[in-house]
Amino acid sequence: MAKQYGQFCPVAHALELIGERWSLLIIRELINGPKRYTDLAAALPGIGTNILAARLRDLEEAGVLQKGQLPPPAAAKVYELTPYGEELREPLYSLARWGAKSMGPPREEEMLARGWLVNAVRATCIGGCVPDTVFTLRVDAEAVTARFENEQLVVEPGTADDADIVIETDPSTLFCIASGQTSTSDAIKTKAVRVTGSRKDAERFLSLFSFDEPKSRHVEHV
Repeated sequence: MAKQYGQFCPVAHALELIGERWSLLIIRELINGPKRYTDLAAALPGIGTNILAARLRDLEEAGVLQKGQLPPPAAAKVYELTPYGEELREPLYSLARWGAKSMGPPREEEMLARGWLVNAVRATCIGGCVPDTVFTLRVDAEAVTARFENEQLVVEPGTADDADIVIETDPSTLFCIASGQTSTSDAIKTKAVRVTGSRKDAERFLSLFSFDEPKSRHVEHV
């Protein structure tokens, strides 16, 4: 458990629960579903096995995560967020948007977290909706499918056979679009973004990405 601050303050208490190094990154990995211990270790290069075990134990004691088991045929033991831990999704996405503002776009040699695109789209595609359209977004080796159901964003890993529009780009370009450094129309014109399908709807979709806090937000997580 993190060091006690000795203050009756919700911020201090939250940091006592999740403020240790690596804790929020473990939660980031579990946001998208249960993970085995080996999955977490692989997704967090640089973390020692003793540190990972200690953080998992602390987060379990804090009621943030719990141990579970995948159904057959996998039947593997996993860690998963509790309902209390699941409430960290929006604060984590808000923290990500805030942190992105002072990072700058990723360089080619910089390592991106495995499975990063699902969280990136959920955190930053916040400016509205493009109804009745299924999008596949490919960013280097990552791909997600996004659609809006009753104005709610649904994002799933992987491509969709029924995608109306396929958008391909790179992490730096997507970052620059979300930060407002690059317009979607310019990115398409320069072929930093490649579109299969309606260019107009692709521009509308990419224009929803932003690091600014939304005035209102409705997101469904699957």
